Amino acid sequence: MGTPIQTVLIYGYGVMGRGVAKTFADSGFTTIVKSSRAGKLEGLPAKTSAVEQLPKEAPDLVIEFVPEDVRVKQSVYAEIEAAYSGDAPLIASGTSGLDLVELARKLKRPERFLGVHYFMPADTAPVVEVMAGLATSRAEVDRVADALRRTGKEPVVLYKPIVGFLVNRILIPMLNEAIFALYEGIATAEDIDHAARRMLAPRMCLNGLIQQKDISGLKIHADAQESIVPKLFHNATPNPMLQTMVALGRTGLSAGKGFYDWSGCDVEAVRRQASSQLAKLLEFLKSGIGAPAPKTKPKALPQR
Repeated sequence: MGTPIQTVLIYGYGVMGRGVAKTFADSGFTTIVKSSRAGKLEGLPAKTSAVEQLPKEAPDLVIEFVPEDVRVKQSVYAEIEAAYSGDAPLIASGTSGLDLVELARKLKRPERFLGVHYFMPADTAPVVEVMAGLATSRAEVDRVADALRRTGKEPVVLYKPIVGFLVNRILIPMLNEAIFALYEGIATAEDIDHAARRMLAPRMCLNGLIQQKDISGLKIHADAQESIVPKLFHNATPNPMLQTMVALGRTGLSAGKGFYDWSGCDVEAVRRQASSQLAKLLEFLKSGIGAPAPKTKPKALPQR
């Protein structure tokens, strides 16, 4: 697998970068934050240094969390490659939806490039996706996955690049259907979230998506697909309601209004509560419901 990763540089210190830096610092990695506000940063994790310029000595891994703009990200990669032309670090994009192949197009060493997708809140959400670029070796992907495991994360490892990684490829269609149901007046936001909390989420917590269908029976699911799939909102156009909301500044909690009215709410308190509640739920799922009973756990089939 190669030399274990020890030094990590977080390029960008927004909400996501802050949470990711904490996971590495708390786990004993040498952690550096690169930010134009290095001298003014608050809440920097213990044993974390902040710099405005890239350090002279190359870190083992750089994870960027700059805006979701291809040109902005590519300029960051060019800066990193220019600074470390010899002993080049691994460069990971923290993108959630941009195409890794397009992001890597101007890299001099695309074999050193991959994607690392964290979820909010980054400090407590257990899963992180690690995805290869077109030229990245399995060994380098595994090195990064190993580093993430040492921070307590549970990596989902993808050796082929796909736009959106795995989780968003599953989640975005579900959200698209939910937002269209809202857009068409079929259900309220409260109804949709109630169904997700009380029906979808509990079963997913226990059996995931695929295993649950095995348990329910694939004939029923195959029949349901025949009648439902042709009626889904299949198109290549993002939902106009969502796009209009964002254009009008209704971007959710931080703006005070999104699908819900957040005016009067304490933004940071909401986020702290979400993080704390997720940690409690995950702890319960780990220890509160007990191990599977004998002869109830299936064997994995080989990947196609």
